[in-house]
Amino acid sequence: MYASGSAAAQPVSVLAVAGSFEEVLNNLRNWLIGILAAIATVCLTIGGTRYLICSGDPGEVERAKVALKAACIGYALAMLAPLVVAVLKQIVGG
Repeated sequence: MYASGSAAAQPVSVLAVAGSFEEVLNNLRNWLIGILAAIATVCLTIGGTRYLICSGDPGEVERAKVALKAACIGYALAMLAPLVVAVLKQIVGG
């Protein structure tokens, strides 16, 4: 239950320290791009799968098209993430 001896004296290492505000914004940009690209890839996969297995059903074709459009929008937003972070830098004066 309780830590004993040298286990209690181990130093704590902090892994999430940013050196500057610009580094924080760059990390934010990278995370935005990664998350948006991942979500867009999932939408692309779902849309493509629906389109392949729809068997001509007009409702499923429409759902597949909606998922593919969402994927395109997601990829476009991922490409615009650096622009959004640059605007944020200008707003906060970084």
